[in-house]
Amino acid sequence: MTLDELLFPLTFLAALGCGLMAGLFFVFSNSVMKALARLHPESGIAAMQSINIVIINPLFLTVFLGTAAACVLLLIYSLVRWQSPGTVCLLAGSLLYLMGNYGVTMAFNVPKNNVLARIDALKPEAAGVWHDYVTDWTRWNHVRAITALAAAAFLIIAFCQLQAAGQ
Repeated sequence: MTLDELLFPLTFLAALGCGLMAGLFFVFSNSVMKALARLHPESGIAAMQSINIVIINPLFLTVFLGTAAACVLLLIYSLVRWQSPGTVCLLAGSLLYLMGNYGVTMAFNVPKNNVLARIDALKPEAAGVWHDYVTDWTRWNHVRAITALAAAAFLIIAFCQLQAAGQ
């Protein structure tokens, strides 16, 4: 099967993956992190440390990394077939997800999670670390939520353009 034959289902799956990630990141920004911030630092740290372990599971990794892989293929397609319908939106959606989700996660959220994993919640300095973590991690998570939603929107537009062009 060629990339041309995979374009329609790949775009559809990438849009779904971006939508799922946008929803996950939105829920964290809108609810989970606010709830954890209300807890005593010791409890908030313990809860987030547990979340950071549990979230690394096959289903999450399939959606998160599978969407990134799909976006890499769509990015390549859009550059190789620049004159084809939908390529501007494929490029925009793919770049938004790759930079705003995969890139931000690896550059900001994961390193913050790694620091938090080493924190002893019972030590006096833990409260300050927790406050900074919640603020900074959530700020970057907002970026992930917004870029995942925008990526999904661009990929849906590309999908519609591909369908209209009969590809």
